[in-house]
Amino acid sequence: MSEVKEKDNFWLIVGGLIVATVILVGMLKGRETEHLKSGAVAQLQSETFSKIEKRHTSNNSTAEQMSGK
Repeated sequence: MSEVKEKDNFWLIVGGLIVATVILVGMLKGRETEHLKSGAVAQLQSETFSKIEKRHTSNNSTAEQMSGK
């Protein structure tokens, strides 16, 4: 009369997947900002903004230039 029950590992597998996902996300978040520490992004931004400003000022025409004088 004693029935043999098989152990259900479904929730154990689900829990293991959740833990693995949390660990993976934590590792990837840690590596996400490594490139910012080198200062390359700040240098690139300053170069870009200076080029934009230079282009903006060179495209501005004075009223005298527009009238053809």
